[in-house]
Amino acid sequence: MHPFLEKVKRDPDSFFVHHTKIEEQLPMHSHNKHQMSYVEGGVAFLNTRNKSYFFPARHFIWIPAGREHNVISRTSVKFVRNIFFPIWVIPKDHKLQERGGIFPVTDLLMEMIYYTEKWRGDVTKKDKSQLEFLLALKNIVLDAAENPLPIVLPTTENESLRPILKYIHQHIDQPLYLDKIAEEFGQSSRTLSRLFQGNMETSFLQYVKLSRTIKSMEMLLQTDLSITEIAYSCGYNSLSAFSYAFQQIVHRSPKEFRKQTELKNKTS
Repeated sequence: MHPFLEKVKRDPDSFFVHHTKIEEQLPMHSHNKHQMSYVEGGVAFLNTRNKSYFFPARHFIWIPAGREHNVISRTSVKFVRNIFFPIWVIPKDHKLQERGGIFPVTDLLMEMIYYTEKWRGDVTKKDKSQLEFLLALKNIVLDAAENPLPIVLPTTENESLRPILKYIHQHIDQPLYLDKIAEEFGQSSRTLSRLFQGNMETSFLQYVKLSRTIKSMEMLLQTDLSITEIAYSCGYNSLSAFSYAFQQIVHRSPKEFRKQTELKNKTS
């Protein structure tokens, strides 16, 4: 076991605070505590065995105890601020006991996360003031968990699908049609459609739409390209089509999503 994971698991009743990018050094793993992570700078992905969660600025990830995962940075990340919660602090009937996801960070929660930046290691019941602070932070997290970011990209170990998914991501700026890709990989449209539904519980069309949206979110966060340029770079033939699809999935317009990030950068 990695020494870092041994430290996290050492005292199951304690909080554990750690502000580094250590997660990037770990393979798929799990631990006996709930994990909240906040990325400062760049964007990242939370990967589980069957899903990939896009992890943008101004959001935190929640990983329930026992859930196998790893976190991969797609672009340069300054810090990953991690707070590990003992199981006992989350109400037994709360959805965060079992459900992970990506959630928005309010100004208050962001300031509370930054307040812990000099803390390292276990926070136990002996550390009264720190413990009280983390319990208050927990309550803010429970409130924030009511509004998850609905961007979850299914993944698969299916050997027939994996090269097709790679092809989709490599050609995201081009027209992507089920019949053309099926032909490219020597399959019928019907077979490929069934592969998506049977292995990923989503349609080919929805997978492409999610992939385009995630790519556009990365570009909105990481480039100075105009929204129109991003639309065409992500395979849309008009700004209106891109804006409509983005709003459907993210529940915010591309302009609103970018503005939120710009505000965050000004206050960091």
